[in-house]
Amino acid sequence: MVAIAFAPWDALLKQYVDGQGRVDYGTWQRDQPDSLNQWLSTFQSPGFSLELPRDQQLALWINLYNAFTIARILERYPIASIQPKILGLPNWAAFLWFFSRPAHVVAGKRYSLADIEHKVLRSQFQEPRIHFALVCASIGCPLLRNEAYWPDRVEQQLEADVSRFINNEDKVHYDSKTQTLYCSQIFKWYRQDFLQLAPSIPDYIRRYLKVDRPLDAETPIQYLDYDWQLNQRISA
Repeated sequence: MVAIAFAPWDALLKQYVDGQGRVDYGTWQRDQPDSLNQWLSTFQSPGFSLELPRDQQLALWINLYNAFTIARILERYPIASIQPKILGLPNWAAFLWFFSRPAHVVAGKRYSLADIEHKVLRSQFQEPRIHFALVCASIGCPLLRNEAYWPDRVEQQLEADVSRFINNEDKVHYDSKTQTLYCSQIFKWYRQDFLQLAPSIPDYIRRYLKVDRPLDAETPIQYLDYDWQLNQRISA
């Protein structure tokens, strides 16, 4: 098996991301502005082979998605949100361009963040747990790990990511008085992915809840507002 150098990315995450997934973009930008792009450049050559075992590919593409996202933020920082506004209104064209711009080169081919998510990860792996690992640099996203994904641990890491997300009351909670399930819009946007593994969204969520709730296909769902504010940690 070809060993991919995830260690530089792992070290940067450990240095600049806290246990709550908040990124110290200010210090990172000031102290190591080129470090992330230098690491990402090692994957650009057409000679870099993507013919890898499944777990190595899975870890690679999740790491690349998150690293490309952070690199984009570091280029623009300081910003308050990945959702730009004009006169107080969302600039949807610029927002969509953030995800659809083919600005990232891997093995000699250009990818957008949307390409990596939909054409590579969702299409090739059929793995719903990626939705709790891919981070778009907003508070509404899953928490960014302060470590890299590793081929020999990616399965355990993904399982932990799902559990952490579903047992975070900011993302998922059940109101016993109204018998309503409140959950992140991630479950709405990628509903069909989760229904590959469970008969309903409540059933999928119930699998991972640490406290048993009476959830089934008949449980009413309300989707929470998505917080597009930047997942930043303000340095002292």
